[in-house]
Amino acid sequence: MNPAAKKYLNRMNNPIIFWLAMLFKLPSAVFWRLKIKSLNLEKCEVTIPYFWRSQNPFNSIYFAALAGAAELSTGALCQLAMAGKGKFSMLVVDFRAEYHKKANQRITFTCDQGNELNTLIEALKPEETGKLTMVSTGTNPEGDVVARFFVTWSFKRKV
Repeated sequence: MNPAAKKYLNRMNNPIIFWLAMLFKLPSAVFWRLKIKSLNLEKCEVTIPYFWRSQNPFNSIYFAALAGAAELSTGALCQLAMAGKGKFSMLVVDFRAEYHKKANQRITFTCDQGNELNTLIEALKPEETGKLTMVSTGTNPEGDVVARFFVTWSFKRKV
């Protein structure tokens, strides 16, 4: 792992630095109390609690809060994969969701496509664009699948 990736990992795994970064870059993550449970080159897990700020009128977690947690689980992996490998632009170009069960407990979103993502990022040449659809699966404490999100990221290596 390169030094930039180690630095990114240390920042994202430090609760105070993560909170400050989210406060300035993604304030909804602070409002919903999203937390990175684990992050490494292969996988990212993000949790979202069920409480008054994340819930909807139907006593479950609001779909946008679930989507935010799912996107963070994929986006943090993307940032880690790009760290120290040059300049990139990245953008969500497609987003799809499946809901399977009521989200009325803490939900953990897991994306485990780090290896596939790293292969794509390393293969991109300057000014070349690549896309990857990343799957983030949300489970409740019992391990039941609550939702599955499909986030398609587009990456462009800059000169």
